[in-house]
This record gives sequence, structure tokens and C-alpha cells, in this order.
Amino acid sequence: MAMSAGRWVVGGGAVVVLVVTGAWVRGSTDVDAPLWTEIRPVIEARLAADSAGEGPGQDTPALRARWFCRAEPLELEEHAGRVRAGIDAYCLEYGSRDGTLVECGGSHVPQVVRLRREPDGGFLVVAREEPPDGAGYAEWTRHTFGSRPVTAANSGTLASEARTHFGLTASAPVVQDC
Repeated sequence: MAMSAGRWVVGGGAVVVLVVTGAWVRGSTDVDAPLWTEIRPVIEARLAADSAGEGPGQDTPALRARWFCRAEPLELEEHAGRVRAGIDAYCLEYGSRDGTLVECGGSHVPQVVRLRREPDGGFLVVAREEPPDGAGYAEWTRHTFGSRPVTAANSGTLASEARTHFGLTASAPVVQDC
């Protein structure tokens, strides 16, 4: 059975709308990859440093708990040596006990991180903005990132990094018994 030209146009138009909508909802993939590669370690180190001393793992010194963070870009802008990075930040506090990785706490928060290029060419985080807790969270996120989805990062990467840090095997179990 042959389709009429009108049906092909309507069907083709529907496909175009779906593709464009999907690209818009997924967010921009036009993040400057070399810039992101350069600033990501700076951002992740700052996230971990700012979390240090907090979390339930700090109450048990034998765990030697520390924070491990992962940032994914939502948007990235650079102008005159200044960078504004909208990120999805995921941090977990891990410790170690008897060959086991112990997950003590975590956070998943979209943020805006502002950096400046230093004279040596590196970057320095100069400010971080997070949504308020409670009722203002959704409004801040919507105002800051629009309809761009903020998705949960993969904790597997952080667990792997923590296992290496604590000298555990790649198959060491993870428990949530801080």
C-alpha cells in the first residue's frame, strides 16, 4: 500500500520535531571539550576539598574517610580568562574497613562554578553557586539551567577511584555501614 505525499510530509515533519525536541531536552553537546578537560580536575578537587571535614565518616577516624567527586558539564562559557561552568556535581564520602569500601554519605547538586585563568595558565575556582535547600531548589535549577535535565552521575567511577585510593581490590564490596 503506497502512502500519499501528504502523509510522507506529515510523518517526516513529526520525525523532525521529535529529533529537534530530543536534542533540546538532552541539552547542548557543544561544550568546549579541551576547556572542559582542563578545568574538570580543578572543579572536582575544589568540590572534594569543600566537602572535607563534613559527613558521617568524619566521626569514625579509623575509616580514614574522604570525599570523591565527579562533575559533568551542563554548560560552559569562557570570556576574557573567566569561565562560567554549569555542572552536575556528584560527591560520595568513602572510607575503608577490613578490605571493604564503606560509603558514608553523598550529595548530588547542580552548581555554577566560576573560574579564572591564572598567569601560569592554570585555573582557579573563584566562586560556586548552589541551589537553596527545600522549596527554592527547583526554581533555582529551572532559572539557572532552563529545562536542561540534570541527571545523576555514575557512582561506579567514584567507587573505583576510592578503591584505588584505599588500596583495595577492584572487586572489593561496597557497604553503606558508616
